[in-house]
Amino acid sequence: MSREIRADELTALKEIAEMLNSMNDMKVMLNAVLVKLLEVTSFTTGWIFLLDEHSDSICAAAQNLPSTLAANDNAAMCGEGCWCVESYRQNKLNRAVNIIECSRIVYAAEYNAGDKGGLTHHATVPLKAGTESFGLLNAAQAGKEFFSNEELALLQAVAYQIGTAIKRIRLYQAQERSALLYAKLGDVITRIHAVQDISQLPLKAIEHIGEAFDWSQVALFVYEQDKLSLRAYYDGRETREGWQQLDCENGGLVADAFHHNRLVVVADSKEEAVVPLTAKGLKAFSSAVAIPLRRGSCPFGVLFISSRESGHFNHYHEEFMYALGEHLTLSIDNLRVNEQRRELARMEERIRMARDLHDSVMQKIFSLSFIAKGAENILGGKEPIVERSLQEIASLSQETLGEMRTLIWQLHPAGLENGLLPALKQYGERMELIVHTEAEGLKELPRALEEGLWRIGQEGLNNIRKHAGANEAYIRLVKSERAVLLEIEDHGRGFSPEQLHGQTMGMLSMRERAEALGGEFIIHSERGQLTVIRASIPLAAEEGER
Repeated sequence: MSREIRADELTALKEIAEMLNSMNDMKVMLNAVLVKLLEVTSFTTGWIFLLDEHSDSICAAAQNLPSTLAANDNAAMCGEGCWCVESYRQNKLNRAVNIIECSRIVYAAEYNAGDKGGLTHHATVPLKAGTESFGLLNAAQAGKEFFSNEELALLQAVAYQIGTAIKRIRLYQAQERSALLYAKLGDVITRIHAVQDISQLPLKAIEHIGEAFDWSQVALFVYEQDKLSLRAYYDGRETREGWQQLDCENGGLVADAFHHNRLVVVADSKEEAVVPLTAKGLKAFSSAVAIPLRRGSCPFGVLFISSRESGHFNHYHEEFMYALGEHLTLSIDNLRVNEQRRELARMEERIRMARDLHDSVMQKIFSLSFIAKGAENILGGKEPIVERSLQEIASLSQETLGEMRTLIWQLHPAGLENGLLPALKQYGERMELIVHTEAEGLKELPRALEEGLWRIGQEGLNNIRKHAGANEAYIRLVKSERAVLLEIEDHGRGFSPEQLHGQTMGMLSMRERAEALGGEFIIHSERGQLTVIRASIPLAAEEGER
């Protein structure tokens, strides 16, 4: 008799294994295996509970349930209040066992109309694959209160096959999700790389990211002035700029991601994580992720993403989140490098123009001035009208030579090879300013950065000469391992706050130059008080470029 049972078991296991290996849809697979189990065994009813974090519903599949259990869309099968589920949660189920009496059947019979189908007891076995547990396989037979060791052994073997199939399908689904995510990421990267205006990049980047992954809220924070400033914000419908500043000491998970330089994921947000961000205009959220944006090992900002659903980011791998942040950083840096290359090309063209003006136009004007002076000496008062005309030609030639020298200086500062401060001091003195300079640090600056600071300083001195009503300027240059600071101060008439908000072309140019170099530009002033302009540029990216 035992030989015949063994043969039936092998046949049943073979058919179940063949069916499991041919399916990749979880729900279809679980229901199909129950159908096959009831077909090749004497069991009349079966159901499967999935009890891990990947499951949306406790009862994942059921076949041939009696009407009392199937009532109200299998309502009696949805709760967790039964002996087998409680034992599973307490890690007390390690093998197939008999259940003396099913509490679900008893409960359903008491509170629901319908037939129990002769069911009172069932066998249960955990679904496992290696060290991983997924849930329970339950099987019952009408009128049967006890199951033999052979029947339990068969259930144990079937449960192992189901557990292995669940693991395989979940790995397959995870690979599919990962492939889809990286395909979307590739599309996002392409769209971000297509943005050519660095001032529009933050807005376009978070909009592309939010739309591609259907995230309800995306925000970009950049570290500046010892705070994390909200630069761009996407709320699922529109994108807008933001200049709110977040306190680094009390900035929730955004500050945590920046300070600890690591990914921070919150599956179910508490009030202390939400309030610091909602106070800055962001919407409330249930789950969120904060991705540090890094150049090398140094963070310079945070990409914040949130969802109204709890646990929304549980299925996103850390590698994917870090890859998203790294590609956004790469896009920002590439655009800045392109801006610097364009600026270098413009500088080279200005140098060529300065050289051509000096070698051709300057020489011709000088020759004109020399000829006019010589003609004036020869005529010696014989023709007063001609003499006056020659004098005017000589005077205009001298004025034009002076203007040409100033133009050539602006195009190509001849003293910059001796250092930034000497060049700025010489430039200011040419405009009849008294320039006081102060330097800290001996670090050599990259050429592109030095040229950018020269233009910022040049515009700052121009503003003092034209608008400040002062004849003295104070220039301070501070070089450290991580940044360079250029500060220009005057004790003139100052600006009103309204004037500062309506930035002139010169102010806008200084700000754009600083930001193109990856830095920041600040103006402090009030009417009737001193004015300070400050450009701070990080050196890490510039050193790598050099």
